Amino acid sequence: MKKKKKNKKSRKGDFSNSKLFDLILLVFRENPNKKLNYKQVSKILRVKEMGVKIQIIDVMKEMVNSGTLTEEQRGSFRLLEKISTLITSIKNTNSRGAYANIDEDNEVFIPKEYSQFALAGDEVEILLFQKRKNKQEGEIIKVLKRRKEEFVGIIDHASSNYFLITDDRKISFDVFIPPKTIKKEYLNKKVVVKVEGWNPDYKNPIGKVMQVIGEIDDHNTEINSILYDYGFAPEFPKKVEKEANKISESISKEEINKRLDIRKTTTFTIDPKDAKDFDDALSVKKLNNGNWEIGVHIADVSHYVVKGGIIDKEAVERATSVYLVDRVIPMLPEVLSNNICSLKPNVDRLVYSVLFEMDEKANLVDYKIAKTVIHSDVRFTYQTAQDVIDNKKGKLATELLLLDKLSKVLRKKRQQNGSINFESTEVKFILDKDNNPIDVYFKESLSTNHLIEEFMLLANKTVAKHIGFPKKEAKTFVYRIHDIPDTDRISTLNNIVKKFGHTIDNTSTGKLSSSLNSLLKNVKGKNEQQMVETLTIRSMAKAVYTTDNIGHYGLAFDYYSHFTSPIRRYPDLIVHRLLERYINNENSVDKDETEKVCKHCSEMEKVASRAERDSIKYMQVKFLQHKIGETFEGVISGVTEWGLYVEISENKCEGLVKVSSIKDDHYIFDEKKYALIGYRTKASYQIGQKVKIKIQRADLERKQMDFILV
Repeated sequence: MKKKKKNKKSRKGDFSNSKLFDLILLVFRENPNKKLNYKQVSKILRVKEMGVKIQIIDVMKEMVNSGTLTEEQRGSFRLLEKISTLITSIKNTNSRGAYANIDEDNEVFIPKEYSQFALAGDEVEILLFQKRKNKQEGEIIKVLKRRKEEFVGIIDHASSNYFLITDDRKISFDVFIPPKTIKKEYLNKKVVVKVEGWNPDYKNPIGKVMQVIGEIDDHNTEINSILYDYGFAPEFPKKVEKEANKISESISKEEINKRLDIRKTTTFTIDPKDAKDFDDALSVKKLNNGNWEIGVHIADVSHYVVKGGIIDKEAVERATSVYLVDRVIPMLPEVLSNNICSLKPNVDRLVYSVLFEMDEKANLVDYKIAKTVIHSDVRFTYQTAQDVIDNKKGKLATELLLLDKLSKVLRKKRQQNGSINFESTEVKFILDKDNNPIDVYFKESLSTNHLIEEFMLLANKTVAKHIGFPKKEAKTFVYRIHDIPDTDRISTLNNIVKKFGHTIDNTSTGKLSSSLNSLLKNVKGKNEQQMVETLTIRSMAKAVYTTDNIGHYGLAFDYYSHFTSPIRRYPDLIVHRLLERYINNENSVDKDETEKVCKHCSEMEKVASRAERDSIKYMQVKFLQHKIGETFEGVISGVTEWGLYVEISENKCEGLVKVSSIKDDHYIFDEKKYALIGYRTKASYQIGQKVKIKIQRADLERKQMDFILV
């Protein structure tokens, strides 16, 4: 049976004038063009007591005096406040309701009963009411587009009714599932439920079970639950796999004749040890004039994936590969990503190449962009390539040593031009045969990582400038842009670092990047290092895909795109297609359509990142669940009004110290100082501060660790 909403207007007992004011205002807002008297209002509010009816008359007169109502004729009132509508997106939700942006500086709160089950990312039409007590409130008239309609969770059948309790605790409603649709195999399992009815007259949306994921607490079930919850299917539809399996790996002579054949040029790949999808390869060739030709070769996915085809439609929907702790969910079927398109050694491969002519000092003399065919001679891992460089001997030592030297010059020049030098520590889990985490290690960044990074950056920058320069004549293209940092956040950061004897110069964008680099360099090894690095990253804008080029602030590039990973990023595949189109002097593509795809890809990148973080959290809880009661050193990694997030120093696992568990004082959140400050003692807990914690609880279902300070 569907759960009807309890009528919010059905109330008994004593009313304060303030409470009645709010209730009467809601009645008039729901009837903005009607004239109502006290009897009609009492009936709507289901008030029968004469004393309360008299109180309603008094409050309505107060509302006339305050300019909220107007008395059209004796005893008959109408709403006076101005009401406007707005189409916007929901920013976030909590148990009380939803928040949406009105503009850059203002937001509106929508109480839960008027939110129509809207969730973060949904596009909605909102009725805006007049501000009261400096607070903007509204009501959702219509949800125009729901970002999410499928939910993962467990079916609760404690009563005679069935409800999906979602894994995502930010969702404040359960989904009602009609009993006649329930099968025995759905119970006590993780399931995917699709909402088919969003009627706001009911307390719950109505859904249907689409899929059983697996047994509760099973490792694969939990990881697949994360994927389904974020909209990534762990497997490809059969029709997509079938289409991919039809593609031939063999390359025709006709295709080779259309391309620049560089199979005899020394070519190799450098990738992580566990990589299977090799997007990129490098080649090195000495030119007759003494310069070097350095080739950056990228898998020619566009040759195999036809625009608008069944594989392409699936790829654009996914928009990215998802890298979880123990597996990769590729954007393309594995026959393509790990085989046909992958630049494996000792086989011919079709690629899109940028061939750079460089001198010994890494000065770019010339470049050429061409469709080519290559034959990779060696597959290096980052470590095996590093060993050759360190020992100055081994396979392709001359080529690797040259690239190492050139990449270091490119890196130095880039940083001198204002590129901000962020270095993050990547944590990896060592898993047993059952995928249980048994240890943690920190992935070291080698100079071979930087080598690959510099040549990929150079290729991306060159391709973007090739199409985008000059800007006035540029055809529609996909850029990777990064806006300047948020001024308020930089100002807050500056106030914090001043206490440690540092300063930030924000008088120009160039001076800002230079002083941020100096700051990051100066805090290395100091107590405030973690805090400064964290706050600097948080002050940065998010990089996104767009057709409007404003440059990339973090890299200090005027032109930047993504060209180098079409196996795992859809924007790179678009760039390949556009590059080919424009090199052949074809017309510019539709900007609005391309921008839509850019927005989708930017959004899916964020979604994939959240899925990756959830898989890490799950593994962290799994790793620490047997260490309850143990004490660790940690660093405060985040501060909120509800508590402190602490990252354990030895394994980078993060947990929450609830503010309610800190008993020595009443602590208040200071947003500008990123700190909790004691009301009496003025003692503070600030981001970056070292603390000692004890593990109190490990909740695998919520992917949450609870710590207490010791």
